[in-house]
Amino acid sequence: MSTIKVTTRKKSEFIDITADVGRALKQMGATDGFCLVFVPHTTAAVTINESADPDVAADILAALERIVPREAGYRHREGNAAAHIKATLVGASLWVAVEDGKPVLGTWQGIFFCEFDGPRSRQVHVRFVGDNG
Repeated sequence: MSTIKVTTRKKSEFIDITADVGRALKQMGATDGFCLVFVPHTTAAVTINESADPDVAADILAALERIVPREAGYRHREGNAAAHIKATLVGASLWVAVEDGKPVLGTWQGIFFCEFDGPRSRQVHVRFVGDNG
């Protein structure tokens, strides 16, 4: 397993970690199989979406804010209930196919770390399952 360190700078943001996942796979000697990308945080998530146009990530964040506003009379006293809900909706993990040691993604796709309660220092775990050279 490899751990990627992510430093977020905003309350909510998407950070493209595709290259980081690729480096982690290379370090693990991955060839063909799958990798699990897992976020061990309750107010952050991981997803795959378009990475070519940064407006897509901005639109997703804006839509999530409309669906789950920061202030809505939540009972969770820590003040970050909306972040927990958004992380649950997006998800803490995903599986990505790996071929020739690289993530198999569509032309416009990227792997994003999703921060909903930043800024913070975070981690993303990458585990490869398959052939190792």
